[in-house]
Amino acid sequence: MAVQKATVVDRIPWAIVFRALLPFALGYFMSYLFRAVNQVIAPDLITELDLSPGELGRLTAAYLFGFTLFQLPLGLLLDRFGPRRVQTVLLLVSATGAALFALAPDPWSLTVARGILGLGLCGCLMSAFKANAIWLPMPRVALGNSTMIAIGALGVVTATSPADWLAQLIGWRSMFDLLAAATVGVALLIFSCVPKDQAAEGQSGSREGLTAQLHVIGRITRDAVFWRVVPMVATMSGAFIAIQTLWAGRWLSDVAALDRASVADVLFIMAIGFVIGSLTTGWIADRAQRRGFTIGLVVGCSFLLFALSQLLIILHVPVSPFLPWFLFGFAGQAGNLGYATLAAHFGTAAAGRAQSTANLLLFATAWALQWGIGAILDQFRATGEGAVDPGGYHWAFGLVLALQILAVFWYLRPNRRN
Repeated sequence: MAVQKATVVDRIPWAIVFRALLPFALGYFMSYLFRAVNQVIAPDLITELDLSPGELGRLTAAYLFGFTLFQLPLGLLLDRFGPRRVQTVLLLVSATGAALFALAPDPWSLTVARGILGLGLCGCLMSAFKANAIWLPMPRVALGNSTMIAIGALGVVTATSPADWLAQLIGWRSMFDLLAAATVGVALLIFSCVPKDQAAEGQSGSREGLTAQLHVIGRITRDAVFWRVVPMVATMSGAFIAIQTLWAGRWLSDVAALDRASVADVLFIMAIGFVIGSLTTGWIADRAQRRGFTIGLVVGCSFLLFALSQLLIILHVPVSPFLPWFLFGFAGQAGNLGYATLAAHFGTAAAGRAQSTANLLLFATAWALQWGIGAILDQFRATGEGAVDPGGYHWAFGLVLALQILAVFWYLRPNRRN
């Protein structure tokens, strides 16, 4: 049965939320769980494979590299075939990557497997955003996107103390076998539960030729609004991903000198901050737009809090590590609000391509930052297995913050054309 879009601006179609949007949210949950889980199994990887910080960064960042490789084809596929079919196939690819990761005998095999895992999970957020653009009223898309991110953040929560407990109980390889099976389950749920709506399956888009679709991407990349939004999204969200999913845990070990259990506890609090921040930021953005304010105002205020959290970390201010890392998780995802701006600017027909093109640059930035931080830390090695001198984190995190400041100023600069 075809599913109709809501025609009342303020009404949220709850039947569609549970039947169509929640399965995509579960896919994003798995995406973020896999993205962040290396931070708790890092001690096991370092011990078993004798990894340096640079090697650990390269291995973990391979996930982000897989994301980056497939972003442009992803946008074309989402607009042409719809999120239901595309996401089902990609999740099966990611399950294969997880199974290979569990079997990999050396660092390069792990790197390749993690790259396949990232490629398979590259569509989770964009499929969810595309589904929101199809089935939610446009004024509610920002709220829907932030809610998806909040559910994904529960994957980060799961990737902290719970994943650490499971890895120590059955071993990290067996844990990845279980995660591969769970990913197959989510793929089957999406394929069987999401309705076969004409818009969702991309029937209208399927008549558009490949040349015409590529022409739309060319128009997107020449658009001034695109280049106003994307540097902010790429540096702010890219830095958040790079640090949240790996280097936060290593900072807590190398600089704060916490043991493994305490590191997992702080990461858990950071993930809780991520969940709360995702929901709060989306709610504030939703209310602000309905009262005539802009998403840019919400992003600017959130960045002030995000920058403060990073300064507390860089300077290693003598406060409990729970505070700066909670603030880091709370404010770090606000850059993703830029996707709602792109959806509104380019319209539903091109939303998948616009958002996926932006996502390509975001994950290219996150990949470069995650690997680059490791390369910087290699220059500050300390005695001990995988240990790093705290000064290395000052330089690495400080440079990352400087890039964010430049990009946010570019995004918030006065627009004379308006």
